[in-house]
Amino acid sequence: MLSIDLKGKRAFVAGVADDGGFGFAIAKALAEAGASVCVGTWPPAMGIFETLLRRGKLDESLTLSDGTKMAFEKVLPLDAEYDRFDAVPEDVRESRRYKERGDFTIDGAANALAAELGTPCLDIVVHSLANGPEVKKPLLETSRAGYLAAVSASAYSNVSLVSRFLPLMRPGGSYLSLS
Repeated sequence: MLSIDLKGKRAFVAGVADDGGFGFAIAKALAEAGASVCVGTWPPAMGIFETLLRRGKLDESLTLSDGTKMAFEKVLPLDAEYDRFDAVPEDVRESRRYKERGDFTIDGAANALAAELGTPCLDIVVHSLANGPEVKKPLLETSRAGYLAAVSASAYSNVSLVSRFLPLMRPGGSYLSLS
């Protein structure tokens, strides 16, 4: 592993809902380097993720090379398909998977971090998001609407995240996007 000292640094990784994706692996590498890590989790997967964490089902994956267990400083609801809460359709806001999560938009996550941690509060932001309504379909069965929805959630969300999280960044901060 590359030796980097990130002690005293705070990272936000958007797109962690289990221990199997790039977001989790990046969060763990940041924690290995000493950073405090906050994550943004898709609301429909958040309950399962929180349960897995609480019950210790991810303990093996959370174990760092020194034997300690990585703990997330914050786990925030984040559906990067929505920039602001007023743009969220009523049926989504009222869905049981979203209703209890408060403002789960990009703006909501940024506001929550600023309120709880102050401004500026971040040294590193990682955009590790990939989602779409037809993601499990074979490529040639993907509709135009499904493709555009996936590009919006997985790529355009980077533009929105940079726009809203840039004011939270400390001088010399870094931003990484996977797409």
